[in-house]
Amino acid sequence: MELSHLEPQIVWKNFSALNAVPRPSKKEEKVIAFIKNFGEQLNLETTVDDVGNVIIKKPATAGMENRKSIVLQSHLDMVCQKNNDVNFDFETQGIQMEVDGDWVKAKGTTLGADNGLGVASIMSVLESNDIAHPALEALFTIDEETGMTGALGLKPGQLEGEILLNLDTEEDDEIDIGCAGGVDVTASQTYGLEHSKGQIVKITVKGLQGGHSGMDIHKGFGNANVLLGRLLYTGLYNQNIQLISMDSGGLRNAIPREGNVILSVRNSVEFIDGANSLKAAILEEFASVEKDFHINIENFSTPEKAISEEDSKKIILALKSAHNGVYRMSPDVSNLVETSNNIARVALKNGELKILNLSRSSVDSTKYAVAEQLKSVYELAGMQVEFGGSYPGWKPKPGSEIVKVMEKIYEKDFGEKPQVVACHAGLECGIIGANYPDMEMVSFGPTIRGAHSPDERANIPSVQKFWGFLKEILANIPAK
Repeated sequence: MELSHLEPQIVWKNFSALNAVPRPSKKEEKVIAFIKNFGEQLNLETTVDDVGNVIIKKPATAGMENRKSIVLQSHLDMVCQKNNDVNFDFETQGIQMEVDGDWVKAKGTTLGADNGLGVASIMSVLESNDIAHPALEALFTIDEETGMTGALGLKPGQLEGEILLNLDTEEDDEIDIGCAGGVDVTASQTYGLEHSKGQIVKITVKGLQGGHSGMDIHKGFGNANVLLGRLLYTGLYNQNIQLISMDSGGLRNAIPREGNVILSVRNSVEFIDGANSLKAAILEEFASVEKDFHINIENFSTPEKAISEEDSKKIILALKSAHNGVYRMSPDVSNLVETSNNIARVALKNGELKILNLSRSSVDSTKYAVAEQLKSVYELAGMQVEFGGSYPGWKPKPGSEIVKVMEKIYEKDFGEKPQVVACHAGLECGIIGANYPDMEMVSFGPTIRGAHSPDERANIPSVQKFWGFLKEILANIPAK
């Protein structure tokens, strides 16, 4: 859907053009070419670095030559999640959008406002002829959502900017000055198969909100993997459970919304009766936050090969024991989640098991404390555990000059003070700052809800507010 009738027209026009280009994480070839062509068509200096980041430089507008130079930064990739009943291929199709009141959303998929609205805003600055700004570099990074490999691959000396404006947060009244780091924890094992000895049951969980595994981890949303683990545990000691398959959750940075498990039990009537009792209790637990949540427990007639009772027990106990959710609140920053874990995906097929986790923390030692706790649980269950994709947090510097400028502009324009905060999401600022330690950094953006889920939506009035705020910040960058 073309959205250029919305205000600000230039931003929505560029967002529509961007969303017509497939851009899954780690498969950004098409969007890299799109942004490169965009810069070259504007006759601006455009380069693509060794890992795929695109850098476009634009000289200062008249009268702004003596101001500190700026890096405008957003990431090109998007989280690709869809409802199970939606037929959509993120590698070949553009996002199908619609307007719903004050919101723009997609039809059964993630919208890509994270971080597409940041990308579209930078594109709009680059092509504008009437926005005052210092010399700027537009940095479009790749693969932020599944490893931050673009930011990790950015070399020292590629950027000259003195201030970095990251356009990748999701509350329009916040100025972010710090974020969490993260580490991937992966447990795996291969099990022998045998003929299932009992009756076959299938459990399906669907309709959970899901959401961002950092920004939403404290909100009490249901996690499909954890809930399936609870339901399996009900029959662990009297039903001779053998697991056949499990397919639950998806990306590490998304709270799992749906999943299913197929298992063999001694007596399906007894198991389903006991599981239904727990089902009623679980639905009541989540009644206030999960309005569309469903659990289905049914006989599944096709007998299949399964793993042994002993191995099944180890997996179920691991799912019951592994930490999920908030691990520690920050003792230094009010209402900030310091450390958490998301049990993001459980996949068991033909005896091959993988459990994917993402542990986050703004304190590096605590990040590894929760990761090591997970490793301990999974290894006690006989699994192999690997850590990967570690990236640092971003330490807040609340007194920086650019933060003071932004606070002053916000209060003048909107009649209230902004929230100067650190967030529990992973932003690229910490990684970039490791190679550019003298660069001032700040992150802000328009209001987005339901990021990393098919409920993702962007608030139209908030995009107007953000765009005006961004333009005024660029016009008031401090002198060198």
